Amino acid sequence: MQIEPFELERWQSIWENKVELNISESGVHPLTTAELVPDAEELKKILNVQMLYPQTNGSEELRSRIAELYPEAKTENVLVTCGCSEANFVSTWGLLEPGDEVVFMMPNYMQIAGLARGFGATVKPLWLRESLDWGINVDDLARVVTAKTKMIAICNPSNPAGSVLREDMRMAIVAAAEKVGAWLLFDEVYRGAEFEGDLTPSMWGGYERVLCTGGLSKAYSLPGLRTGWVVGPAKMIEKLWSYHDYTSIGPSMLTDRLASAALEPTRRTWILNRTREILRANYRPVRAWLAERTEIFSHVPPKAGAIAWAGLRDGRNSAKMAEDLRVQKSVLLVAGEQMGMESFVRFGFGGDSGHLLKALARIDAYLGENRSAVAS
Repeated sequence: MQIEPFELERWQSIWENKVELNISESGVHPLTTAELVPDAEELKKILNVQMLYPQTNGSEELRSRIAELYPEAKTENVLVTCGCSEANFVSTWGLLEPGDEVVFMMPNYMQIAGLARGFGATVKPLWLRESLDWGINVDDLARVVTAKTKMIAICNPSNPAGSVLREDMRMAIVAAAEKVGAWLLFDEVYRGAEFEGDLTPSMWGGYERVLCTGGLSKAYSLPGLRTGWVVGPAKMIEKLWSYHDYTSIGPSMLTDRLASAALEPTRRTWILNRTREILRANYRPVRAWLAERTEIFSHVPPKAGAIAWAGLRDGRNSAKMAEDLRVQKSVLLVAGEQMGMESFVRFGFGGDSGHLLKALARIDAYLGENRSAVAS
């Protein structure tokens, strides 16, 4: 088995701590432990827990609190993992065999596609359309979903576009999967990071062969806890637990306790309200900045997530632009090539607002100094 380089993760891991202004992240400014558990007595109890091996699929309390996020889910429908990335890994590993076909939503976080190819599957893109506010053309499903399709992988809300699939689009995906008996793998890690309205409806409960993955890294502002999960049919969760035994084995005891605290209903509501306030406040200057530069960028406003996906007009090279910004301006953003779509860039706006404004000013300076250099 050969795994292709994961360009986005390597780009971020090498450079995010070496630049002055990092706007490559897709989450919201992280909480501190004291903010997460403000009650001194409660925090003391957590810190006094012995660092034993916890239950490897997640404690009963944690799985129960995760199950509350999904209609009629129970603890046996939940497997706790080390981040949503492990949830996606064990799900893909558990479903695919060499020769299978995977329909993969694009543009996207490229983990599942890279893994699928490594496991010997063929990956077929299902493209989001900018003209449909980064939704799918349902007619495309008939072309890409075939009798060989084993899995359809969707990220909703979308990374990098920040879009949310309409109900008719979700139902069309279910119908296409049902027709051939394919599994649906819905990465829902940005659920809870909506700008307005209710939570994005989960695909859980809408189809018998569905796995929904999520975690605390994005909407919950807790990437350092490395807490994720898979929600699915009990028999499949039991199978994926056995795969999990070969990866991280289980969460840490401290992670399990802190994650349970984060998902306590009152605390969960506070965290998601904080997320929404940050998203609304930080997106305003980004939207205004992009609106003033329509000769350079195209942009569909996101509905969820701390990410703005912007197209570079006239076929400008986003990989070169991202590298130039890193070297010349000490600013890190994500090139569209790292998410399967050239001539786009992803701005992360969930961090420190002052850093964000400084980064936009430096990008302005770069564009002024290098107008011909950024063109292909």
